[in-house]
Amino acid sequence: MTEKFTGSFTQQEPIPEEGIAAALEVMRHGRLHRYNLAEGEDGEVALLEREFSGYVGAKYALAVASGGYAMATALRAVGVTPGDRVLTNAFTLAPVPGAIAGIGAVPVFVGVTEELVIDLDDLEAKAGEADVLMLSHMRGHICDMDRLMAICDAARITVIEDCAHTMGAAWKGVPSGRHGLVGCYSTQTYKHMNSGEGGFLVTDDDEVMARGVMLSGSYMLYGRNGTVPPEEVFARVKYETPNVSGRMDNLRAAILRPQLAKLDGQCAAWNARYRAVEDGLRGTPGLRVVERPEEERYVGSSIQFLLLDWPDAAVADVIDRCKGRGVELKWFGGAEPTGFTSRYDSWRYAPSERMPETDRVLKGIVDMRLPLTFSLEDCALIARIIRAEVGAVWQEQAA
Repeated sequence: MTEKFTGSFTQQEPIPEEGIAAALEVMRHGRLHRYNLAEGEDGEVALLEREFSGYVGAKYALAVASGGYAMATALRAVGVTPGDRVLTNAFTLAPVPGAIAGIGAVPVFVGVTEELVIDLDDLEAKAGEADVLMLSHMRGHICDMDRLMAICDAARITVIEDCAHTMGAAWKGVPSGRHGLVGCYSTQTYKHMNSGEGGFLVTDDDEVMARGVMLSGSYMLYGRNGTVPPEEVFARVKYETPNVSGRMDNLRAAILRPQLAKLDGQCAAWNARYRAVEDGLRGTPGLRVVERPEEERYVGSSIQFLLLDWPDAAVADVIDRCKGRGVELKWFGGAEPTGFTSRYDSWRYAPSERMPETDRVLKGIVDMRLPLTFSLEDCALIARIIRAEVGAVWQEQAA
């Protein structure tokens, strides 16, 4: 009998009971706005900021409305203005170039390697074209951060890290988001903590954080934030920094705090599922597993594999065959954006030159979520289905 998977690729785990209880308490007292506090009360958002800054080892953390808002705020806070050029990955999701273009700046795309990380040779070649790099750790793949920072430091490029897929990950023991000047994170439902929408930015820089707090909409109540730069820093920036409101509220913070306390365990659970699928796919004819470097501590909340140099029709056939057996794969090589998949040439607000080697890699990327509602047995079954369908299409091509 042909095996079929019947689980959901979009079903998340429930919010922890502690988070539900904390959210109910917030709803009962009604003070959802982060600055609406009782006498002597810290508030859920301020507490979350302290806890998150401690988790990643940053001096400051700012909780905001989304990961995209965190990136746009970081860009503004480091001084990017309309018309400025900003380097960023060609392999990423639309909110990254969207954050750049959304403040009037111009994305300059850097290529991707077969390891699904930013092409550092291409970055070095383009280093003179911009003063800021928005580095996307796309789908949780971390590049050689030592070499990247050496390139950027030599060219005086400010690095902002998009860590939407690497919360809990690290390079040589340094948490993702802590190599650059600013780290940005997401707590959207499909990320490593779930508040529906939400995000953070972290930094050790007093002025960048003060500008970020003012941009987020503090109404001069910045002293109530969880991690606060000195008053004299706010004195320099508070009258010249616009309010671009994007605060996190106490309700979302309440459900995130228990998730943060459990994050390391969740990361280990994702990695167990990742390894189960990876082990099942190894050795499949025509399929390339993306090897992870020893220096990287990754979080396998999704998995990618490559069908390099396959005809478009054959890749589409694999996607359709797997879907027919209950396995939802996404293809970054498709000509039209579908759901969250899109390519740098899809973003017409950000004109770009062709990058043939990057195009080749993008055409081969197949992507799959690994929600924690999957069991290890589910993951083994999914791998068997993918292996069978890739093998069948591979044999048809060879015939």
